[in-house]
Amino acid sequence: MKSITKIVITGGPCGGKSTAMTWIESNLSKQGYKVLFIPETASELILGGVAPWTVNTNYDFQKALVSLQIQKERVFQMAADNMDDEKILIIADRGILDNKAYMTNEEFDSLCHELGGSEISFRDNYDAVFHLVTAAQGAEKFYTLSNNQARTETPEQAIAMDQKIITCWTGHPYLRIIDNSTDFNTKMKRLVNEITQFLGEPDAFEADQKYLIRMPDLEKLEQLPNCKKIDIIQTYLLSPHENVELRVRQRGSRGNYIYIKTTKTTAPDGRRIETEQRLTQDEYLNLLMDADTSLRQIRKNRYCLTENNLYFEIDVYPFWKNQAILEVQVNDAGQPIIFPDYLSVIRDVTYDDTYKNYSLAREIPPENL
Repeated sequence: MKSITKIVITGGPCGGKSTAMTWIESNLSKQGYKVLFIPETASELILGGVAPWTVNTNYDFQKALVSLQIQKERVFQMAADNMDDEKILIIADRGILDNKAYMTNEEFDSLCHELGGSEISFRDNYDAVFHLVTAAQGAEKFYTLSNNQARTETPEQAIAMDQKIITCWTGHPYLRIIDNSTDFNTKMKRLVNEITQFLGEPDAFEADQKYLIRMPDLEKLEQLPNCKKIDIIQTYLLSPHENVELRVRQRGSRGNYIYIKTTKTTAPDGRRIETEQRLTQDEYLNLLMDADTSLRQIRKNRYCLTENNLYFEIDVYPFWKNQAILEVQVNDAGQPIIFPDYLSVIRDVTYDDTYKNYSLAREIPPENL
């Protein structure tokens, strides 16, 4: 079957996006993908004479930028629809939510409404987001303004902007942050590996760590600027094979939802290969007819949190009052994790099947504080 996937490569100034495009093209084309690149819209406009300082207001510039971004994405989607290739990867060099970093929340909400969307619908319109941390944070000697005429930030400004951009994308179903903890070539390899893993290609395995934690202060979490609350309804489907787990999700908030089908296959060595497919609402509703009625539907609130260049997901279930589940997206199982001081870890349950969603759908374990 033909598949078209749209992802965003974003990041702070001088994070390596331009080089990343070459790495992605070289590696993904070898795996049979037709790779299409949507150029960065802000640089195009600024170098063409349309900039925040040449139009009346920054809002006018952002409106022009997002309008053009939307149109470019539609054109690339239309082109992909008419290609004969079976696997097509559309890569946006920055996405619509990047623009929120240059506006107030009120301005961005107004802009989304004016352009016929919402922050959630624009954010979750991409299948995955990969953030390359600015070289100004962790690779200072490589930070430069010379390779982009539209770049003007000092290292301090670059770090601040990097964090703002991460915050803007926090809450996306699949956000990965690639930091500067390794040399640059390894950083590019990690990026390609993360994309390959998302696409479900061979050797693409989950690398998430899972922890049982004490119930955090939810009011405090909701007040954090780097935290987003998401509502999730997860339904397991009847599977044709023992080693394949099928589920569908409704995910979103404030009446804006996306629908995802997830397939998890157990590899011979016991690890899990996970692939995801975006669904329309009608496709989602049709698949609910194949629900496995021996399993309960899972409903939960997820708090997506970015801190210390890590992406934390806190799942709060209605059947627990004193504990919750924390998942941390890591590059490999040995990566050190710095937990926010307002989270209290009880124990690591990464390899404890009791706390997997599939097990929770069968039997709810007691609170064991």
